Amino acid sequence: MHTFLVVCIFFCIFALAFGNKVAKNDASVIGATCTSALSASSRSSRKVLTANLSAAMLGIIINPKSGKRAFRMQRLYLWKLLKARHQPFIYRVTKYANHAIELARELVEEKGCTQILVLGGDGTLSEVINGIMRAELTPEQRAKIQFGLMPRGTGNDFARHWGLNKDFKRSLDIFFQGHSKPIDVGRVTYWRNNIPHHRYFINSLGFGIEPMCCRYAEQLKYYIGSHHVNYFFALLWSLTKYKNPHLRLEVDGKTVVEGKMFVTSIANGSYVGGGMKLNPDADPCDGVLHAMFLTPPSFKEICQAVPRLFDGRLHELPFIHPVVADNLLMHTKKHQSFEADGIVMDVSGPCQVDCMKGALQMIVPKEFV
Repeated sequence: MHTFLVVCIFFCIFALAFGNKVAKNDASVIGATCTSALSASSRSSRKVLTANLSAAMLGIIINPKSGKRAFRMQRLYLWKLLKARHQPFIYRVTKYANHAIELARELVEEKGCTQILVLGGDGTLSEVINGIMRAELTPEQRAKIQFGLMPRGTGNDFARHWGLNKDFKRSLDIFFQGHSKPIDVGRVTYWRNNIPHHRYFINSLGFGIEPMCCRYAEQLKYYIGSHHVNYFFALLWSLTKYKNPHLRLEVDGKTVVEGKMFVTSIANGSYVGGGMKLNPDADPCDGVLHAMFLTPPSFKEICQAVPRLFDGRLHELPFIHPVVADNLLMHTKKHQSFEADGIVMDVSGPCQVDCMKGALQMIVPKEFV
């Protein structure tokens, strides 16, 4: 009981932050699908930027459930801006979980869009990335696709890495300025019924207690909504059921970490859970993945770790095991789950995690180019 209470204290802090990650399935929405092209110019409520996108068709994917209170105002502002720029575009609105995967694939495969603007949170962005990566394109064609982000979710961790926030006018300014940079995409290969499958992630991949919390929080949101309290109760529920599995982590065929696993976080971006820095040195452009492995913590270790969750000093602690590599192989003795950008997947057998260097182009603030 004492150990249970200690872990509860530790994860109260996690609950306040990772609760934002429950927006993982922020692509489960209700909306409509439309196609639009712009015609003559009109007056805009804001000064039109001088930098221009390509004359090619722009694809826009919108999750209206993310930040839905401001959705109408943001959409109208974007339409006026596009009309003033004479920019032809096609937009799609997500209707259900994983719909953005289908929409992104349609836009790049069938409509020939080489620029995609995402209006949504981490979950919507993750689905769009999966759609682009699964599209039937050559590596050369895929590497030319540019995507931009107007953050509208709860956590917005990948956006935070680039200094993007819910100032949607600034985000659109950055997108239309068109400064792009090659970024890496993570890929996890897992097995179901002895058949390999791929899931791509843009920000983070989590094993251990984290996917269980995400799953329970998803169930609880239908009763108490998507709030931090939701995640806190999901955490307590998880602690009553979670059993620390045995994990062996390999890099280039050599075992680097082995033991009971409480949390393993593999990062492409530097933030998770609404601002925590579990892997503070992670950079989507460095060609490697940054991981941390945590065994079941003691009370003393919890007290040492909590103040360091948000300031990037977690890796200074001796019981935190950091790993940097472009590929990792994870072995577990039993059935295991993981969350990719907050979306939970059930797997069996080993999981191969790879960094796909410079797989896509992201439109970022000028200071990052």
